[in-house]
Amino acid sequence: MSDVADKLMQQAVQARKEKRLADAKRDWAEAAELCRLEGMKRDLVAALKGLGQIERDMGHGDAALPLYEEAVALCREAGEPLALAHTIRHIGDIHLEAGRLESAEPCYLEALTLYRRNERTGALDLANAIRPLAMLKEQKGEVKQARSLWAEAKELYAAVDVDAGVAESSRHIAHLS
Repeated sequence: MSDVADKLMQQAVQARKEKRLADAKRDWAEAAELCRLEGMKRDLVAALKGLGQIERDMGHGDAALPLYEEAVALCREAGEPLALAHTIRHIGDIHLEAGRLESAEPCYLEALTLYRRNERTGALDLANAIRPLAMLKEQKGEVKQARSLWAEAKELYAAVDVDAGVAESSRHIAHLS
């Protein structure tokens, strides 16, 4: 990564932490353009995802969608299954937040398949992929599947000591019982 692109990304991360979303958006956009011009595809994925997250933070999910879609295409091209799974999950989140359950579901299913097939998948990544699918199934009224997914997420969150995830899963399981 070029020093300039790296600095822009670091600035963007810091600006987001400080809730300076306009500054973060500018820095991510500049970093993405620089990465695109210099052919730095892996770094471009990071910049596109960062810019997409800022758009989501600003309540512009539909503006984030093409950024994540471009990142997905680059991940597919590079053959990076874990980065692909993570990015596809975010596309699913955008659809879920917009109430487009039928568009979200295939994203979550693909992400989950990619995570389950990869031996390097961490328990937290797997739990974070299962969670939104459980939410989706619950919203669709598919109680048995939702409960099973929440139970699996709960186990995974417990394994990595994420108490908030365990508590959320437990609440949903109780609600569905």
